[in-house]
Amino acid sequence: MDQEATRRPAGRFGGTTAARHMRDLDRSEALRLLSTVSLGRIVFTRHALPAVRPVNHLVVGEDVIVRIHEDGALGSLVAPCDVPGVVVAYEADAIDPVTHLGWSVVVTGYARVVADTDEVDRYASLLRPWVARPISALRIRPDLVTGFRLEAEPTRRLPAGRS
Repeated sequence: MDQEATRRPAGRFGGTTAARHMRDLDRSEALRLLSTVSLGRIVFTRHALPAVRPVNHLVVGEDVIVRIHEDGALGSLVAPCDVPGVVVAYEADAIDPVTHLGWSVVVTGYARVVADTDEVDRYASLLRPWVARPISALRIRPDLVTGFRLEAEPTRRLPAGRS
């Protein structure tokens, strides 16, 4: 397993952290950022316990579409017809491992399997498979969209004549 992304650069242990701040994202910016990456993690309940799986996704309007394998753990997320779906959370981010600058977004909402075969075929062509298996698609309708951006503190200019 490649551990490069988890290693700290030499000489950084015990060093100081660069000045940065966290800025909350509004819903539209969070969804826009989410649409710029293709990999995230879905959090769901399996056998009454929390479970997390990495999946690829795309954003269509405000909906998050994830590719699932019908015989996989996510294939069990079938909601009865009389409910809006199964509650899930979806998280994706882009944070630089060296500077720790970037963003993270969490979408919480109801997920339902996409039933329309034309839609499934269209999403299947847009979402790259990890393994060759029959696929389906899951649509997450977000109720809650939260996120933050980790940004460098702006450098302060000293008034002229000061050093």
